[in-house]
Formats: sequence, structure tokens, C-alpha cells
Amino acid sequence: MFKEQDYDVIVVGAGHAGCEAALSAARLGMETCLFTINLDTIAHLSCNPAVGGLAKGHLVREIDALGGEMAKVTDQAGIQFRMLNLSKGPAVWSLRAQIDRMLYKRAMRRSLERQERLVIKQGMVERIVAEGGTVKGVVSSLGVFYAARAVVVTTGTFLKGLIHIGLENFQAGRAGEFPSIGLSDSLRELGLEMGRLKTGTPPRLDSRSIDFSRTTPQWGDDPPVPFSYSTERITNPQLPCYITYTNQKTHEIIRGGLDRSPLYS
Repeated sequence: MFKEQDYDVIVVGAGHAGCEAALSAARLGMETCLFTINLDTIAHLSCNPAVGGLAKGHLVREIDALGGEMAKVTDQAGIQFRMLNLSKGPAVWSLRAQIDRMLYKRAMRRSLERQERLVIKQGMVERIVAEGGTVKGVVSSLGVFYAARAVVVTTGTFLKGLIHIGLENFQAGRAGEFPSIGLSDSLRELGLEMGRLKTGTPPRLDSRSIDFSRTTPQWGDDPPVPFSYSTERITNPQLPCYITYTNQKTHEIIRGGLDRSPLYS
């Protein structure tokens, strides 16, 4: 087995958590390596192109208060900012931003690439090496060993990922991307219990296929409230959301298809 380089910290997975973990370690002076299967999908926002909202907006601001990057990048990529629940008490107010996914990915990758002591590698981690209960590093799918004092696993939906579309299912991390099989087996061999949580991805709609005259525009706050305490103001052009309503026919279609929904079957 070929050994390449020693690191203080290796982070596996470059979604929200992985980006923050890698930046935090590097900013604390650790030589850090961030592994991602595909450099083009760093901070991909695959499930939902929004940041914050009820029960989540305050977490983004806590990350910001601790020196994290998510709120700053959201302010660079946000196309609608809206404080939710303003008709209720301040305890349940929560900021939510709709995001331009391409702007978000580019801004987060730029922050990672400019960070001192942080290296980004495109590759799949197959195995975590541990001896006597102490982690020693990771092995990639190419058989290369990278030593580390600590390994942070932030793989999201990729560990033995399974996608359901109607009654069909297939292995994938995201649609069109490989799942992480070897790492799942490695974690199990280390004595960790494995499970799977369900996520849901909203459909991507072509705006040219929508008759917006039958919808109700919903604009964000004016002026938009930034997520980060260091952002003076939002400079991106802001866009509306569009509200639609279900009706009896919609409900009949849903009820008629429940037997073909993996969530219910």
C-alpha cells in the first residue's frame, strides 16, 4: 500500500458539515485534507436550494458566531431573504434564504481553496485505519494511505446510499453519483452501528413550463436581512417565490398514487 502524506485532520465529504469541519480545523492551525468524490459537487445543496428556516435558521447564525462560513456564503448567494413567523412572538422568528445553487457552490469552493493549511482532494475514501482504538488515517479507492491524527466523517446520504423513485430503487449517493460502499463496511468493522435516514428531494421544474399568471408572487423582505453578522448588506438581485394551492383534484391524484410511494409502501 502506497503512503502519500501525513495530516492532522482528514475530513470525508464536502457538504455543509464537511466544509465547516475542514475550515475549522485549518483555521485552528491543523494541516487538513478534505476528501470529496467530485470537486464539482462541493457544497452542492442537493436536497433543497434554501438555507435556514424554522428550527434551522438559528443554527446557521450560531455557526456564524463561531467563525463558520455558511452564513457568509449564503449572503453571497441568496436570491430571497425572508424572516418567517413575524406574525408570532420573537421566540419563533426564523430567517430563511432561497439560494442560487451555482453561486453558493462557487463561493464556498473559493473559501476552501483560499484557506491556508487546507488541501482538497478528489477521491473516494474506502477504509478508515485504526489500531488499538486509535485512528491512524484513511485508505482511498486507489489504495493510497493518508495518515491522520483525526478523521471526520461527513458523508451525508452517500454511505450505502439508496434512491427510491416510485417502486424502483437503486444504489447511489445522489442521482447520477456513486454511493460509498467500502467506507460503510469499514465503519461497521470498527464496531459502529449503521442505519439509514430518509431524505426527500423536491422536483426541479423548468420555469418555461409554468404558467406564472396562475400563481401568487411572494417577495422576500425589503431590505433583505443578512444571515452573517459580518455582512453589511445583500447586493444580489432578489427574486420572488410563487405560491400555488392544492384542490380536490390534487388530493385525489395523491391518494390514488399512495400505493406507489416508497414513503408509504
